[in-house]
Amino acid sequence: MRNTTKLKILLQKYTVSLNTDDDAVFKLRLTDKDRGTMQDFEGASYSIVLAKAYSYLLKVLKNPIEYE
Repeated sequence: MRNTTKLKILLQKYTVSLNTDDDAVFKLRLTDKDRGTMQDFEGASYSIVLAKAYSYLLKVLKNPIEYE
């Protein structure tokens, strides 16, 4: 699946914030639009943090009670 497709799916449920620090580490923060909960991900590239965030979304959708 392409990164743009993953991002489009994530944006349906979350507000996404993407930053880098001085060491070029990518940081992605998901903020749930309904609950306001936040989840952070770090990685060496945009693709890595997006894959982690998408994987997290799939886990939440599979078992939403565990992540409330």
